[in-house]
Amino acid sequence: MEAEDYLALPYAIELVQDVDDDGHRGWVAEIEELPGCLSQGSTAEEAIANVRDAMLGWISVALEDGRTIPQPRALGTYSGKFIVRVPSSLHADLVKTATREGVSLNQFVATTLARSIGRYETKAS
Repeated sequence: MEAEDYLALPYAIELVQDVDDDGHRGWVAEIEELPGCLSQGSTAEEAIANVRDAMLGWISVALEDGRTIPQPRALGTYSGKFIVRVPSSLHADLVKTATREGVSLNQFVATTLARSIGRYETKAS
């Protein structure tokens, strides 16, 4: 296989918003299966485009050195459902807050969880 062939494989791009020491916001994109293969950009789109260039370089060097190139990891299938037990007082506070926000408890919890790991958009189920 050639480097371009590997780029066609379904490698997952991990995209994380970052804030530098000066308070400037940017994005970091990384390919977990390719250690050290990451890039940055001022927008998510720029970071993704830059990490594709980084992948090409990473894979090209690995091929030249005769190293094995890891395959994309198999993505698991998830139902999108899980059960969380919380104290009744917390349950009540969550319901009150969701009601104040004008959303369902499910939507409120899903959005809050997404924000806690750096994802700001969620799809309600």
